[in-house]
Amino acid sequence: MKRLTPALTLALVVATFSVKGETPVKNPTVVMKTSMGSITIELDAAKAPETVKNFLAYVNAKHYDGTVFHRVIDGFMIQGGGFAVDKQQKSVKAPIKNESSNGLQNKVGTLAMARTGDPNSATAQFFINVKDNGFLDKAQSQDGYGYCVFGKVTDGMDVVNKIKSTPTSNQGGAFVNAPVTPVVIESARVQP
Repeated sequence: MKRLTPALTLALVVATFSVKGETPVKNPTVVMKTSMGSITIELDAAKAPETVKNFLAYVNAKHYDGTVFHRVIDGFMIQGGGFAVDKQQKSVKAPIKNESSNGLQNKVGTLAMARTGDPNSATAQFFINVKDNGFLDKAQSQDGYGYCVFGKVTDGMDVVNKIKSTPTSNQGGAFVNAPVTPVVIESARVQP
């Protein structure tokens, strides 16, 4: 029988630990079907664990089904997840802690949590950046807190671009820069 060289022994040890070690957690993927097409989003559970857990809880409760993108600003972002087609605000769970110090940046195609002036007020509403919005990152934000990025669009940026280009109007209340023809989130589901 041949003796194993030190290099081969080390390679076998590394391979054994790789097999026996913990498998890295796969980032969850959500497909959001809208009235303008589907958007696939990969969530970053490692860098924004509480935010991803919160978002997935809303997805699994089918909260986003029948909501609209109520704020659409070409050259900035598209925001949704809080209002039904009839403009009624949906009930939400308690707000979550802002995880904007996770190193993820508000770049084109990233998904971030919407919030009020209170940095820890995010609930269900989110936005998709349609351009690089560095001023929303913690390091550059005026309030020193920023907006937590927790995922990115991996397929369907053409749909995001269609939504950002849809005609909008001021319809009162939270519906400033709202699409004239509602852009409906028909469903949001975690993919296996």
